[in-house]
Amino acid sequence: MKLGVKEMLYGALLTGFAILIPLVFRGWLQIYIPPFSATVGSHVPTMLAMFISPWVAVLVGLGSTLGFLVTLGPVIAARASIHILFGLAGALLFQRGFKPWQVLLLTAPIHAAGESLVVMPFGFALYQALVVVGIGTLLHHALDSGVSLVLYGALGKAGIPLDSLVRRPVSHKS
Repeated sequence: MKLGVKEMLYGALLTGFAILIPLVFRGWLQIYIPPFSATVGSHVPTMLAMFISPWVAVLVGLGSTLGFLVTLGPVIAARASIHILFGLAGALLFQRGFKPWQVLLLTAPIHAAGESLVVMPFGFALYQALVVVGIGTLLHHALDSGVSLVLYGALGKAGIPLDSLVRRPVSHKS
């Protein structure tokens, strides 16, 4: 697969943000209730990457995993690794013609279930995994989805349409 220069550039910038957000916002815009944490805006780079390409979404998810490994350790990094999966799923949905809001809505359960399941091998109880992490992740996904949709629209109006890098079929009717 050949990646274009703009695709690589946007991927590198979003990956940088995915690494920096947990470093810069640590303890400031962060809620931490083990095994759950929510860093405001931490899903935004992955969500925007979904509108570029599957490869960019995976790269940004890897960056997010690295950022959380450095700041909050292996349990939160394992949760952040789910950004790779939901980012890839979202990018594939977007390529198939789903609208951005549909992509974000459809990836929410993948994101929440993945983060819930990944903490269980670390010894967390079912309640902590499903309720604290699962519901917390759904709420955090919804918040960051709103931010992502606003940024997606603003970037398009500013002449930086992320989806111009991806060939898409006719979108689904709402």
